[in-house]
Amino acid sequence: MPEDKQVPTYAELRARTDAPAGSAWGIFGADDEVGTLNHLTPRQVRAAATLVRTGEVINLNLPLETFDPPVSPYRKSLRHHMYSNYPYHRDEYLDSFYPQASTQIDGFRHIGHPEFGFYNGTSPDRFQPHDPVLGINRFTERGIAGRGVLIDVDRYRRAQGRPIDHAAGEAIGLGDITGAAARQQVDLLPGDILLIRTGWMHRHLNELSPEQRDEEKKGMRLSGLRAAEDTVAWLWDHRFAMLATDNFSVEAFPPPVDSPFLTDKERRGEVSHFSYRGAMHNVLIALLGLPLGELWNLDDLAARCAADGNWDCLIVSTPLNLTGGTGSPANAVAIR
Repeated sequence: MPEDKQVPTYAELRARTDAPAGSAWGIFGADDEVGTLNHLTPRQVRAAATLVRTGEVINLNLPLETFDPPVSPYRKSLRHHMYSNYPYHRDEYLDSFYPQASTQIDGFRHIGHPEFGFYNGTSPDRFQPHDPVLGINRFTERGIAGRGVLIDVDRYRRAQGRPIDHAAGEAIGLGDITGAAARQQVDLLPGDILLIRTGWMHRHLNELSPEQRDEEKKGMRLSGLRAAEDTVAWLWDHRFAMLATDNFSVEAFPPPVDSPFLTDKERRGEVSHFSYRGAMHNVLIALLGLPLGELWNLDDLAARCAADGNWDCLIVSTPLNLTGGTGSPANAVAIR
C-alpha cells in the first residue's frame, strides 16, 4: 500500500454498499491477506528503529506450557518429549501443541464473520494445511516490526482507586483506555502496534491458586475490552497495525447478550449460540483485518515504561512460518 494512500474512516466503512458494511474488504487491495499490517510501511519501521534508546530487549512471551490445563476447554495440555540417538545427542517433539494456547497472534483464518465470512471474502474451501491463502504465514512473509505503544489500563485504574474487576469479567470501556493514554502523555500514531495491559494475566498467574483458576475457567467470565462500536471505530480510525493485550481474548468474554455485533440471523436464533456469537473478534479480524494478540506478557515492559516515562519502543514479532496456519505463538520482543 502506498504510504500516502488515504484510508476511509470507520463511519465511511459503515456506509459502504460495494462490500459488507463496516468492512475494509478491498481497501488494501482485492487480494490482500494481511489487513492493517499494511500500515507498517517502511517509513513507520524506520521511525520505530529510532526509539531504541538503551538497547534493552524485553521478552513479551510466556512459556508455551504456562497454561496447564489451557484456559480454553477445547485445547489439551502441551506434552514435550525428548529423546537421544546416542549419549551426546538430543532431539524432541511436541504433542498437543496448540499454537494459540499461550502468548499468541490470531491469524485471519481463526475467525470469520457469521454472515459475511472470512477477511476480504476469502473462501474457506482453501483453508487446508499447506495452502498458504490467508494463513499465518502471510504475517511472517510480510513481517511484523514497528512502533509499539503500551497503554497500562491496570496501572491507571489502580491509581484511581478502582481496580478492574477481573473476577466479574469486567468489560473495559474506551474511556479507560483513552484516559490511561492521556495520563501517560503518549502520542498514538498511524502504524502503531498497540499494547493494552489489563492486569488479567498477572492476577491469573500470580494471585490465584490453581483451584481458583480452575473455578474461574468453569464460568469463563473473563475481563477485557468492551464490545462496542466506539471501541472498533477508535481502533480503526487510529490506523493501528495490530492490537495485543495481556488477557485471554482481547475483549471481555463471553460477548454481551446485547452485543452490537450480533447479526440478524443470530438475533433470530438461526445461528448456533456458540461462544463467539456477537463477538467483536468477528468484526476486528474478519471485517477489518486487524491482527489480534492475546496473552502477551506485558508486566516487565510496563514496569520499565513506568520507571522512565517512555511508553513506546520497537516491537518485533516473528510468527511461525506455518503454511496455512490459523495462528501462532507471538515470538515477540520489545527493544527499548
